[in-house]
Amino acid sequence: MLLAVSVATCGVIPAFLTGGLAVQIRDELNFGEGALGLAVAVFFASSSLASFLSGRIVERIGYSLGMRAAVLASAASLLGVALLARSWLALILCLAFGGLANAISHPATHLFMARRISQGRQGLAFGVKQAAIPTATLLAGLAVPALGTTIGWRWAFVAAAALALVVLLLVPNGGSATGLRRPRDRAIRTGDARLGPLLLLALGMALGSAAANPLGAFVVESSVAGGIEVGTAGLLLAAGSGVGIVVRVLLGWLTDRREGGSLNLVAGMMVLGTLGFLLLADGGRWALVIGVMLAFGAGWGWPGLFNFAVVKTSPGAPAAATGITQTGASGGAAIGPLVFGLIAEGSSFGTAWLVSGALVLLAAAAILVGRRMLLRDRRAQDRERLAALDAS
Repeated sequence: MLLAVSVATCGVIPAFLTGGLAVQIRDELNFGEGALGLAVAVFFASSSLASFLSGRIVERIGYSLGMRAAVLASAASLLGVALLARSWLALILCLAFGGLANAISHPATHLFMARRISQGRQGLAFGVKQAAIPTATLLAGLAVPALGTTIGWRWAFVAAAALALVVLLLVPNGGSATGLRRPRDRAIRTGDARLGPLLLLALGMALGSAAANPLGAFVVESSVAGGIEVGTAGLLLAAGSGVGIVVRVLLGWLTDRREGGSLNLVAGMMVLGTLGFLLLADGGRWALVIGVMLAFGAGWGWPGLFNFAVVKTSPGAPAAATGITQTGASGGAAIGPLVFGLIAEGSSFGTAWLVSGALVLLAAAAILVGRRMLLRDRRAQDRERLAALDAS
């Protein structure tokens, strides 16, 4: 579980380190909030475009090679930012390459956990693994006072690259390819989810990610605009990330002790998280503090539970299934910061947080409809299997 969260953290940290150190990076490279949103959007757009294919590739090459490729590509992206990002365009190119690492890291770690961790602990495992994103934002938040305001933001990227290379050495051998049957045969034999409901769940994931991902990129900027000092704002980002980590792990632990209903719980958390975005939109100091905790905890504490539910829908090809939904996650993560940055620059941070609140409500609705489709398809598959048994 710790290895999975380390690999996933390496995959996503280039984007959130950029967000956490945005004040220093923008001052040196001279660009605005909209350009920052676009830079982070390029990272996730690259990840989204590669996710569908990377899930199927990982099913063929195995999780070990997949995790190694993800960590190595992330280290290269981080070093590229530290050494080559002398302009906004160069920063974008380095982040685009990092997006490819993120696209590989998720299906590779999902396959790793599905094959190596017992059924009774997989809920906890996915909760721990999905703590990678708030872990990345926590590290980014700590990097602001520790490195960004002392020796310089570029050294924070060098330090992150060094940590990624350490993780590379820890990836085990094994995880050989499993191959893929034809989609219809696999669905009938193993009960895997069909494409339709997975695409709707991917839409829900896209909307939820579009709402929540600006947290990592803009909490520091929004807090500074609300009158909080930049070092304190970095610590607030780290604290919110810590809440997100605890919630994701706790939810995973509880999931192993209950039967079903995971997607219903995901939708309920999204609805609760709307309150956090409303408090962020208020803009007062205490509203910002409480809003950050609630938005990270409820509005962004559900991805581990979501991925666990998706893996359960497709036991025969978990990497391929989560590759589909990860396309939505990365697509939403690309669009969200871009739209947020443009709204914040053209109107205010308060208006941008209100839009995030509306998106997360739409995400909850899409996931509930997708769950209904999954249940309907499961009943149809059961009838097909019974008919095949009767015929034999």
